[in-house]
Amino acid sequence: MHSRANKLSSLRLLFPALALLLNACAPVGPDFVKPEIDAAAQWSKSATQGLESTAQPESLWWHIFNDPILNQLVDTARANNNSLEIAGLRVLESRAQLGVAVGALYPQQRASGSAAYLSPPENTGLTSNYWQYGLGLSAAWEIDFWGRFRRGIESADAAFMASIAAYDQALVLLTAQVVDTYTVIRATEEQLRISKENIGLQQRSYEITEVLYRNGQDSGLDMQQAKSLLLSTQATIPSLTIALKQARNALATLLGQAPGSVNALLASRQGIPHIPADVSTGFPADMLRRRPDVRQAELLAKAQNARVGLAAADLYPSFSLTGSIGLTAGGPVDDDFDNLFDADALGYSVGPSFSWPFLSYGRIKNNVRVQDARLQQALVNYRETVLQAAREAEDAMAGFSGSQQQSLILAATVSSSKRSNELSTLRFREGFSSYQRVLDAQQALFSQQQRYTTSEADKVRSLIALYKALGGGWEDRAGQPFIGEATRQVMQQRSNWGDLLDTDYSENNKEDGLPKPDW
Repeated sequence: MHSRANKLSSLRLLFPALALLLNACAPVGPDFVKPEIDAAAQWSKSATQGLESTAQPESLWWHIFNDPILNQLVDTARANNNSLEIAGLRVLESRAQLGVAVGALYPQQRASGSAAYLSPPENTGLTSNYWQYGLGLSAAWEIDFWGRFRRGIESADAAFMASIAAYDQALVLLTAQVVDTYTVIRATEEQLRISKENIGLQQRSYEITEVLYRNGQDSGLDMQQAKSLLLSTQATIPSLTIALKQARNALATLLGQAPGSVNALLASRQGIPHIPADVSTGFPADMLRRRPDVRQAELLAKAQNARVGLAAADLYPSFSLTGSIGLTAGGPVDDDFDNLFDADALGYSVGPSFSWPFLSYGRIKNNVRVQDARLQQALVNYRETVLQAAREAEDAMAGFSGSQQQSLILAATVSSSKRSNELSTLRFREGFSSYQRVLDAQQALFSQQQRYTTSEADKVRSLIALYKALGGGWEDRAGQPFIGEATRQVMQQRSNWGDLLDTDYSENNKEDGLPKPDW
């Protein structure tokens, strides 16, 4: 007994000593260095067209339209959109993967038990059949001497944070899609209103020419031309009606609802959203900090960087400590198995081991090269993402400024066309001009009104593209669940998720949610 106590005391001293080896060496492989990208100090587009670069862009940028229906639609989409919930489920998947990586750092345990009925062969000289019982507990601990598991945790953690950035990017895209689709709906409604208004105007002109023709004061040419213009304008109604229905269906889908469910809400308001006089854009460096896809590209590069070290760790020997403790007993068939719990049934084993796959160096080295090539791809992808982000922002600014200028010109054109139509109609009635001038004026008025409506919608859509390029629309996400309540309940009933489904995985408190090992 004294000898056994000394052995157990030695084991208690051995485990802490081996634990110190966990940090004996720095993890192999390169440490991640964030790629340096030179961001321009200012946007190339001047602030003379309503763009203000001295202020931080609005986080809830769709509120600048001051449209309560639009605000309600965005909130509904963020709560019910299926694609966004898939992105949230990928965050939970990555979170669980991080738990797997953390668990690999700790000893792995296993309990086992057995019972066997043995009947020895006659030629052994044994004549009694007997039972053999066993009950044991084993553990194996691979010491993270070269940082293999630490690199695995680093990779999984970066991938986890990249999944959050991907969710934020999905939130940015969803918000922009909802506002853009809403703008298309309002613009189509306005074009329908203009078409019906011009149909009424042209109908009255046609009736005048028809009366003149019946009274013999006209050859019928004016009447046919008036009818042709009227029918041409009426032909725009079916296509606009189809486009409006399709846009409403698209909006309902974004909201995670059935087609037709948004019609009643949309009917309570009309008109294309109005933009403010000044729009805040911030600076290029602000955009790189705000855009989730840029952050995602950086985190994916960081995750891949850790995989290089993970692969390089295979070049070195791995050291493990294994141990087992168990009870073993047996006896004749008619004996009880209580002797399994006797003191002399206890046995244990403990000892170190190592493995070194030096004969597989060719395969391991090539795997390191594979991971390194993927790392370089991720770094290049990060640079490309930054360049594309800057291009999208500059393009959106150019489009917004150009659409503002065009809208001002077309507004004046519509005003002039209205006056031209009034004068041509008056001169025709007084007999000072032919009806051709009335036709030309009415056709020009309808065309310019449609162009102006399209320009007003393009101006709003350019602003939407600008805010999307600046990466706005996700900042208020902190504290909000990644999945809906119904999904959470289904998953909680199906599997034991603990508190993982209720944890806020924002970057500020990410460490609070790191999984703990299951001992």
